[in-house]
Amino acid sequence: MKIENTKAQMRKGVLEYCILSILKDGEAYTSDILDTLKEAKMLVVEGTIYPLLTRLKNAGLLAYRWEESSSGPPRKYYSLTETGKLFLDELNTTWDELHRAVNKVTASTEKQ
Repeated sequence: MKIENTKAQMRKGVLEYCILSILKDGEAYTSDILDTLKEAKMLVVEGTIYPLLTRLKNAGLLAYRWEESSSGPPRKYYSLTETGKLFLDELNTTWDELHRAVNKVTASTEKQ
């Protein structure tokens, strides 16, 4: 088993949560979302994020608006819907529980 595959799967598993968390404070353009993820060492390519944003939009968690750009085509800005905010609240609770559980398991196995 290759470690890189496992690491990639772990990142994919939390990517939706990270995107929704980025948008909790307001709308963002796709490149802003990518920049925030890259700053956090979550390496994501455009080919991954666009289908994910579309899926989150189709699920009713995100909305978007178009804004004209002086330096190219119009830009699509994403924001959380009310449903998305509630969904993120649930994910926050789940993440906290999972984080505690994983820390408990991994801490107890380190002592053995």
